[in-house]
Amino acid sequence: MDTTNVSTKGTNPVRSNSSKERRYNDRVSIFDWFYQFSILLQRSLKERKYESFNILRVSQVVAAALLAGLMWWHSDYMNIQDRLGLLFFVSIFWGVFPSFNSVFAFPQERAIFVKERASGMYTLSSYFMARIVGDLPMELILPTIFLIITYWMGGLKPDLLSFLLTLLVVLLFVLVSQGLGLALGAAIMDAKQASTVAAVTMLAFVLTGGYYVHKVPSCVVWIKYISTTFYSYRLLTRIQYGDGKKIAYLLGCNHESSTSDGANCKFLDEDVVGQMGPMGSIGVLFFMFVFYRLLAYLALRRIKN
Repeated sequence: MDTTNVSTKGTNPVRSNSSKERRYNDRVSIFDWFYQFSILLQRSLKERKYESFNILRVSQVVAAALLAGLMWWHSDYMNIQDRLGLLFFVSIFWGVFPSFNSVFAFPQERAIFVKERASGMYTLSSYFMARIVGDLPMELILPTIFLIITYWMGGLKPDLLSFLLTLLVVLLFVLVSQGLGLALGAAIMDAKQASTVAAVTMLAFVLTGGYYVHKVPSCVVWIKYISTTFYSYRLLTRIQYGDGKKIAYLLGCNHESSTSDGANCKFLDEDVVGQMGPMGSIGVLFFMFVFYRLLAYLALRRIKN
């Protein structure tokens, strides 16, 4: 990691390691803060460019997109069970992938971060914001490529508006999952332990996301409402099937019909009809987006030299 000095201009180069002195060093003018932020952002972009777009990671995403597209090749709109399986796979992949990648971010940089902070090279807020802003373009390109491949190969709702709405939901979900990984990594500051906790957390979120189990036992039902997968899956199904009334009529689920598909009607009733409104799900995801990053920032403040 480049250790270019980005110390505040005009300040005393001799720094104390006491907590009182470190608090003082965090109080800089807005111009000095933006100067530090710009330098740190440039450094972050240079580093993350090679990390985010290495051959292995790009190949992993493209391979997963092609495999999903082939598995659900031009799936039938009336085959709800198959389509919901594809939507849930998208939720799983873009919940696990960014969270596991970001959980290593702060533990890997701890030694250099502590050294630079001890010398008063920059404030914590400028470092943290540069890291967050620098990650945005890097984290959003690969899921966009993935969805362009999978969405059209999988035969999901073939109109541009539905595709763009699906893309926006996936990108928001990626940022929320990344924030969860950052928060766990900053709180634990041990890569192996943090990855283990992240694995258990994402497993709980996936199991309570709504596709596998609908009647969750009361003792663990609360996990569903903090699950990032639960809200993203609800939004993705809403985009494809709306409130479910139209497709229910076409399947004959609202009235007795010899042609009704019992399996599809079951999935329609449990995964689409009666779900949380879209604005509620979007609001919760935005809250998680801010909350997880705030937790990561507060965890970094606890790190001592």
